Amino acid sequence: MRDASAQSPMDDDEPTTETLRIEQDKREQAEREREQQSATAAEAHAAGRRADKAAYLREKLDEQAEHPDEPG
Repeated sequence: MRDASAQSPMDDDEPTTETLRIEQDKREQAEREREQQSATAAEAHAAGRRADKAAYLREKLDEQAEHPDEPG
């Protein structure tokens, strides 16, 4: 039988939605800078894609924060 505390939906060591949003925002900014400073078109394209992905994840975290009770 499992302890009731083991079934907690949030562990203390799991990052909060806000922490994850900030992390993705910083990642997007860093990749946008890398995109601008890239030496080749391929590097710029890769950095741009990583920045787009970070922005997408941040937007999803924003949505989750707006509707925390909805499964997702």
